[in-house]
Amino acid sequence: MINDAYLPHLDNQSRLQIFYGGSSSGKSVFLAQRCVFDVLQGGRNYLVCRQVGRTVRKSVYNEIKKAYTDAGLASLFDANKSDGVITCANGYQILFAGLDDTEKIKSMTPEQGVLTDIWVEEATETEPDAIKQLLKRQRGGDEATPKRLTLSFNPIYRSHWIYQTYFAPTAWADDQTEYQTPDLSILKTTYKDNQFLTAADRADLENETDEYYRDVYTLGKWGVLGDVIFKNWRVEDLSAMSNQFTNHRNGLDFGFSSDPAALAVTHYDKARKTIYIYDELYERGLTNDALAPEIKARIGSQYVVCDSAEPKSIAELNGYGVNALSAKKGKDSINFGIQWLQQQTIIIDSKCVDARNEFGVYQWKKDKDGNSLKVPVAKNDHLIDATRYAYEDENDLGPSIIGWD
Repeated sequence: MINDAYLPHLDNQSRLQIFYGGSSSGKSVFLAQRCVFDVLQGGRNYLVCRQVGRTVRKSVYNEIKKAYTDAGLASLFDANKSDGVITCANGYQILFAGLDDTEKIKSMTPEQGVLTDIWVEEATETEPDAIKQLLKRQRGGDEATPKRLTLSFNPIYRSHWIYQTYFAPTAWADDQTEYQTPDLSILKTTYKDNQFLTAADRADLENETDEYYRDVYTLGKWGVLGDVIFKNWRVEDLSAMSNQFTNHRNGLDFGFSSDPAALAVTHYDKARKTIYIYDELYERGLTNDALAPEIKARIGSQYVVCDSAEPKSIAELNGYGVNALSAKKGKDSINFGIQWLQQQTIIIDSKCVDARNEFGVYQWKKDKDGNSLKVPVAKNDHLIDATRYAYEDENDLGPSIIGWD
């Protein structure tokens, strides 16, 4: 079943297509359904991407498999998860890759025909150069089959390059829902357009009280950031230097269903007061026995300072071979930790998209008159909390760890 709001876009032929809006609007489900429909019809091959390759299989790959399975078409598709390829019985394919693996992107070629469609999920994670390269990637083939690049995402803030590149030139208005030309189409949807959403999910979205999060996640508007907490961070490609990092500081914020388990893997250059966040884990649904190998894969035998609210989980992680320590979280530790982090330079690796997203929108609460309360909004703060735990020893709150200078 396809939501009515998306039906006109099953055969949308615009060169660049943008599907964006609030949480639970059904846009990813529709694009997975359209992908299955197009490949089944023949003549189209898809490349489906996210910024980080390891997130693809746990998101859009599963979404597409669910789409053809729910439609009773599983017998017509062969999924090879290890190779990141789904092949239809007619020979056309859906390829999967992360934009962080440029060489793989360049070499991916369907077995028959050419690459006609590229779908970038969570496109706000990407950089403009990556999208330019994808447009160049689509070349050759039958002119009768238009090439399409599709971006899907939840909006964040208006200073983002996607807004500045595609929305600002069209004089996009907050209450606007569509824009259509042969070169560019934009569709904005919200939870109200998802006729399959449960009443409980609707109520959860409608009860949001924070202005920024209500505008962005409930109403699907491009946000105007208020009093953001961190302005001392930037993004760089750290891949060439991360193997030289030696002063490791790692933190873990526990989560399971609604909140993710969040691991911040960092290096501290104390002389330059610079924190390098060069790896992360950000995943829901991990029990401690599944979480432990994910942590060890990223930090090996290094220490990790964990949220002290879960001593049982800390003990279990140690039992699974993780060198887990408990954070102290003393009085006013949140604000004290924030103040200390504000005095550092924070450099985030370009592959750490969840850390980038959190540091970009973390802001202070406001009173009814719009004045900052100097109390952080308790949302999208999991990797920030993990980073605070990692550096508690620097501000005399955390455990003293041998080997941490």
